[in-house]
Amino acid sequence: MIDWDDAFDNSGYVAGSDKLAATWAAQAETYRETRGEIDLPYGDGARNRFDLFRPEGTPKGLIVFVHGGYWQMLDKSYWSHFAAGPLSHGWALAIPSYTLAPQARLSQMVAEIATATSEAAGMVDGPVRLIGHSAGGHLVSRMACADGPGPDRLDRVISVSGIHDLRPLLWTKMNNTLHLDASEAEAQSPALLPKRAGLDVTAWVGALERPELVRQTRVLSEHWQVPNVFEPDQHHFSVVEAIGRPGSPLLTELLKD
Repeated sequence: MIDWDDAFDNSGYVAGSDKLAATWAAQAETYRETRGEIDLPYGDGARNRFDLFRPEGTPKGLIVFVHGGYWQMLDKSYWSHFAAGPLSHGWALAIPSYTLAPQARLSQMVAEIATATSEAAGMVDGPVRLIGHSAGGHLVSRMACADGPGPDRLDRVISVSGIHDLRPLLWTKMNNTLHLDASEAEAQSPALLPKRAGLDVTAWVGALERPELVRQTRVLSEHWQVPNVFEPDQHHFSVVEAIGRPGSPLLTELLKD
């Protein structure tokens, strides 16, 4: 019998992960001290805010990064320093917060990310690309579905360590907060839905991640017939930090022509 709580326990299998949030928050705060348009509204909710970072000169386009935290933790303030990667290549980066569980169901979170993306896209010309990590990987993948609410200018999506089949979450303790039922789990699972035609999608995961996260990546790749990358020597948290590193394989994939 599968222990689904253990299967999704990313922190428990990465030494020092309990210190990462504080480290990221400090790095992000330092980065924001000198740049960024902070707390731009995209809705009426308390968390309906995004930060926008622009490169020197005219941006080549817009990247939107959607954070993880299993739909119930964290916010945009932890990731500002990730902008160093896209900005170094001439792209703008927007980082939205969104309403978390139990105050919001997953369908509301998807709609909020769509609204935030559209609002940010109205401020930056050029192509729009989404990248999300863990729960954020789910949210950007959901926007890449055929019925997804992403803007017309959306041309590339990368799900990093994303959760694409939500049904196993029904048997986890976290569902005490998420309140998923079988119907919603199926309706909000990208791996059970068709992909939007013509959209470039990549499923990306650290090769050292929990087997369930690796499986979740493979499931989306096989269902949508899109590339997958199992990045060597990377765990659930190190894999996403590559967004902030100019020239990293993940950033190169995101920004390629």
